[in-house]
Amino acid sequence: MDGPDSARALRRLPAVHALLRDPEVAALVPSYGRTAVTDAIREALDHARAEIKHGKPASVGSAAVQAQLRRRETPSLRRVINATGVVLHTNLGRAPLADAARRAMLDAAGYCSVEIDLATGDRGNRHDHTSTLFAELLGCEAALVFNNCAGAVFLMLAALCRGREVIVARGQLVEIGGGFRIPDVMAESGATLVEVGTTNKVYDRDYRARLSDQTAALLSVHRSNFALLGFTHEPTYRELAAVAAEAGVPLLVDIGSGLLASEADLGPAWPQLSDEPRPAEAIAAGADLVAFSTDKLLGGPQGGVLAGRADLIAACKRHPLARALRADKVTIAALEATLRLYRDGRAKEIPGIASMRRSSDALDGAAQRLAMAIAQAVPAAGVDVVDGVSVPGGGALPLAELPTRLVLVGPPGAPARALADRLRQGQTPVMTRFIDDRVAIDVRTLSDEEIAEIIPLLQSALHPIYPSQPRSPTSGEEPPR
Repeated sequence: MDGPDSARALRRLPAVHALLRDPEVAALVPSYGRTAVTDAIREALDHARAEIKHGKPASVGSAAVQAQLRRRETPSLRRVINATGVVLHTNLGRAPLADAARRAMLDAAGYCSVEIDLATGDRGNRHDHTSTLFAELLGCEAALVFNNCAGAVFLMLAALCRGREVIVARGQLVEIGGGFRIPDVMAESGATLVEVGTTNKVYDRDYRARLSDQTAALLSVHRSNFALLGFTHEPTYRELAAVAAEAGVPLLVDIGSGLLASEADLGPAWPQLSDEPRPAEAIAAGADLVAFSTDKLLGGPQGGVLAGRADLIAACKRHPLARALRADKVTIAALEATLRLYRDGRAKEIPGIASMRRSSDALDGAAQRLAMAIAQAVPAAGVDVVDGVSVPGGGALPLAELPTRLVLVGPPGAPARALADRLRQGQTPVMTRFIDDRVAIDVRTLSDEEIAEIIPLLQSALHPIYPSQPRSPTSGEEPPR
């Protein structure tokens, strides 16, 4: 739109006070309040001005104001449907919680026994709710729960190694999500980094050669989010524990993702996950303290754990950072419920475990049902079922690939991008991916209920491409009459 036309269009936009006098807009005030309606008018006008300046026609009436009010009422942190096949999708909150964990969080949202001993009435300790369960599951003496694994590692180093040296293999000086690096974490903790070995090879003799009276600990860091292949070597936890024991210092292990599930729990996915280190195995091999995440492969809420020797746990608990980094009550409640599922042999109820263990027959059946339902709802859309690959995600198992079945929907190219945008921006957002430049729905990360829920959402999103199809009322519009 050229200058004069744009200026005329801008002048035609109504003023805020004029819109407030509009009967349809005024009728919104009793429900939303005058302040909210006024703010929505201003936002609608700002949006219209931006559209006009970009050469697009725009007007503001009661419908635009209502749209802004709906947008203001919609929380930015929302439930989404994960149709990407990435089981532990970092941007979507990683591990979805089991029903038992969700119920526990809801119960703990009110008053709860987070720091009281109900048997005696005395003050309790929030770590007791999970420490006994971790001891039973991992064979450790005690455990502490924090708000994430990076915090647990930081506290472990600050409490046990400040002012002294920590020996780490050069190939384990990793960077985790958000740009945080092990050398930086160690420097902030007050410990001094001592590198040993080369990028691809390190031996127990390398650690032994760098021991001194300034050595506070040996640290082993699992490379969770990348793999080092080929001409490589690393000592086992048992070999490192022997070196640490000779020097009279602890072996500290940052194990990353915290895989607790067994071969029976993971079923067909086990061959892809079997090489992932497990906290219980590290402790059994002689690790004195192990840090790992409670979300990711464990399948609980976001958090981090230190598990191992009681004396080291006690030293960490006494550190001032222990309070600053501790987990809140709802996280502890969800984690306790998740650990009880492992203890009771019910790990298959954890959604991440259930997604990874799905059989090829179950995946194909789900894909065929979804494809048939889409074809019936929007016959002209074009639907294909093809083989594909899912990944665990969550910064874990970078080489793991889980065979899956994908439902490809609609035409390729620009229409596919538009369809993905509409699905992502819908009433219930649906996250998809692209295969052969088409929208791909991976059924691995969809429950049966979500598969049924996707049908009307797809129908509504496909309508602009195939307008002859009936529109779905789930789009927030009136159904055809």
